[in-house]
Amino acid sequence: MSHTQIAVVVGSLRRDSFNRKLASAMAKLAPADFSFQQVQIGNLPLYNQDDDAIQSDQVKQLKSEIAASHGLLFVTPEYNRSIPCVLKNAIDHASRPYGQNAWAGKPAGVMGASIGAIGTSMAQQHLRNILAYLDVPTMGQPEAFIHAKEGLFDADGSIGAASKKFLQAWMDRYVAWVKIFAPKSA
Repeated sequence: MSHTQIAVVVGSLRRDSFNRKLASAMAKLAPADFSFQQVQIGNLPLYNQDDDAIQSDQVKQLKSEIAASHGLLFVTPEYNRSIPCVLKNAIDHASRPYGQNAWAGKPAGVMGASIGAIGTSMAQQHLRNILAYLDVPTMGQPEAFIHAKEGLFDADGSIGAASKKFLQAWMDRYVAWVKIFAPKSA
């Protein structure tokens, strides 16, 4: 595989989202033959099984971007001890109709940032359960429950010095994971 395309799913719509910033900063830690594209999930209609036969253009676009990727990176906040509804909505849309699961077989990494000390651990656990059902081989270790605090990001949006060693090791492991499991052609 000469170039590896990663579909990045950020579970936050907030303009100044820590998780969107984390996703962008993590892409800078990847090797040059990896590229990261954040997919749009905020414009999807609410999932309704009645619409499976005639999916909206936004859903078709999401499914197309996932299909074109070699791997997935989920970066999500935690809302009420679980994943945000916008993320669940995107997951449901791209896994339907039954038998047309765009996520299946795509290797994934899961991480998230929060101002709370346990940094999205419950959301990540719930997301891992969903991904297991959807046949998404998800990297188990290292886990990345990122405490969003002063110094996490440098002025240019890169990962700050205090977290760089850990997050670079996470990215290195993720790259190896994708190379093991990624489909040979997306």
